[in-house]
Amino acid sequence: MAEAGGQRISPHEVMFSLDIGTRNVVGVVGRWEEDQFTVIDVEVIEHPSRSMYDGQIHDIDKVAAVAECVKNNLEGRLGFSLRQVAIAAAGRALKTYQVHVSRELDITKTIDKRVIDSLEIEGIQKAQQALEHESADKDTKYYCVGYTVITYYLNDGIMTTLKGHRGDKIGADILATFLPHVVVDSLYGVMERIGLDVMNLTLEPIAAIHVAIPPKLRLLNLVLIDIGAGTSDIAITQDGTVVAYAMASVAGDEITEAIAKTFLLDFDSAEKLKITLNKKEKHHFSDIVGIPYEMTTSEIIERISDVIEGLAAEIAEKIINYNGKAPSAVFCIGGGSQIPTFTQHLANKLGLQKERVVVRGTEIIENIVFQCEKLEGPEFITPIGIGLIALKDREQDFIHIHVNETAIKLLNTKQMYVSDALIRIGYNARKLIGRRGKGLNYFVNGVQKVIAGEPGEAAKIFINGALGSLDTKIKNRDNIVIEPAFDGKDVRISLNELFMEAKTVQFNGLDFKLMGEPLINGKPAALNYIIQEGDQITYREIQHMDELLLRFQKKMELCRVFVNGEEVQSDYLLKDKDQIRIEEIEAEQEKDIIHCGADTEYKMENTIDQPKDDENHEILIYVNNEPILLNAAKKTPYIFVDVFNYIDFDRTKVQGILILKLNDQRANYTDLIQAGDRIEIYWE
Repeated sequence: MAEAGGQRISPHEVMFSLDIGTRNVVGVVGRWEEDQFTVIDVEVIEHPSRSMYDGQIHDIDKVAAVAECVKNNLEGRLGFSLRQVAIAAAGRALKTYQVHVSRELDITKTIDKRVIDSLEIEGIQKAQQALEHESADKDTKYYCVGYTVITYYLNDGIMTTLKGHRGDKIGADILATFLPHVVVDSLYGVMERIGLDVMNLTLEPIAAIHVAIPPKLRLLNLVLIDIGAGTSDIAITQDGTVVAYAMASVAGDEITEAIAKTFLLDFDSAEKLKITLNKKEKHHFSDIVGIPYEMTTSEIIERISDVIEGLAAEIAEKIINYNGKAPSAVFCIGGGSQIPTFTQHLANKLGLQKERVVVRGTEIIENIVFQCEKLEGPEFITPIGIGLIALKDREQDFIHIHVNETAIKLLNTKQMYVSDALIRIGYNARKLIGRRGKGLNYFVNGVQKVIAGEPGEAAKIFINGALGSLDTKIKNRDNIVIEPAFDGKDVRISLNELFMEAKTVQFNGLDFKLMGEPLINGKPAALNYIIQEGDQITYREIQHMDELLLRFQKKMELCRVFVNGEEVQSDYLLKDKDQIRIEEIEAEQEKDIIHCGADTEYKMENTIDQPKDDENHEILIYVNNEPILLNAAKKTPYIFVDVFNYIDFDRTKVQGILILKLNDQRANYTDLIQAGDRIEIYWE
């Protein structure tokens, strides 16, 4: 055991954190005691050569050598070995991608959170696929570490929220942030080389915001900017959480290069001069040809003010793009944030009071004490934040779960939800919401008819057997099972089904619909025709008895007609469910009827339009696979009901449902019969 401040320290109670930056590696050893974080020891070593660019490790061996020096120096002073470490992936390694996603909805249903979540997941997946497709390395994979919705759309109109509305189309512009797997892999590679096990992995912006903006302040719309050497990392808070991450490809090196070009200095000399600008008022230096300079800070700043203003303008533009507006306040950390006049320029670009843009150093960290030399300045916010997060949440850096029996692991940078797991496996978001079946719009005798499709059924999500949702929190070893959504059936209706509700009478034991031959878009169609979108259906309803008799080729003067047991005349108005019976008049009675007038000039056969022999109409058909010759004298075509005159089939004894088929299609009694037709008649 080692001692610090007179107290004995156990290696099991300390937290070792490493912040591997572009310029240097910072190691912090601390522990949590009495509700405060005690920093026991600190080590800072600069990279001797450029082994890192913009926060990304390029030479693992060189970075590992510096990290090992930091570790060894700390171990030498502590008196025990460090075996575990907390690290952070550079925010400047984050990748962002903006997409637009949309989908059609059932306008009759209210838009709820489930629908909105599904739309957002689809957008994140679309962004991830696009990012991986455009990546120079096609094998590069990404973790989604955060996203924000820039704009919602309802029926192509901009909305602030979709919840509770109705519409037939919704959309969203989504900005998603991703971390390349290679960043994590390279960090692990360095740690393995120096014998350290990673016990916690976070993101540098998360570590910084953890200590720079306490949770109690995150209800406000705040921005944290970590201005490093190569890039500036941006994190945005609102409603109690971090809602977006961003990165500007400008930072402290822009100022260093401006100083070098303006005063003809090498890069290292310019960097040293830049660091002292906020520490003293007068500066003495010589350029590369030996010309000496003695200048004040304000004189130097004035010479490079356009570059500082440009840096502020580009960062402000990123903030507006990701936040949608100016935030309530901006907190600046990192070495680059200390450039004089930078915060004033940034406040002007954002339209904020200068007091609303401030630099924050370690002095603002709550509940922290130092038992070693105190770390001061904004550049040490992140190293301390890495250790604090690791102590607060000693969870593994990855959580392992199963989704539909597929094992996956998730980077544990934030509270994880079912939606995070679905994004990770690339689950099709459209399988979460059941689509209503396609409806049908048509016209009957000029009147518009609309039939809605069958409603769909949403997906069911189970977490460890219990019903959950997309925003159910998940933890290590959870088992998630998803039953996909079901789409509703499209409307499919035939003419026969359409006219099921038409008035029907029973004519000599046969059911008959009181409608003339229907036309579809002006053309005849069989009753098994499937109605299409926009069809114009026309038909004439049979209203009087003489019209009905004409359909059955009966003449009122040659028969007696009874409806529901009572005899009626030709002008009888037909009603639904009428029972109609026809009695043929005997030949003598027919003759009497024909000769009843004194001035009658026609014989009986002419009166009833008896066809001559050469007008006999014979056709061959097949009924229940038996050939039948229809040879009655007729001037009009045969219809289906005529077949019963040629076969032995008793319709009076009901033995089930009477099935009538014409050429394998369901038939009606008035369907036309042609030579070669195949007919089936049977009970089912």
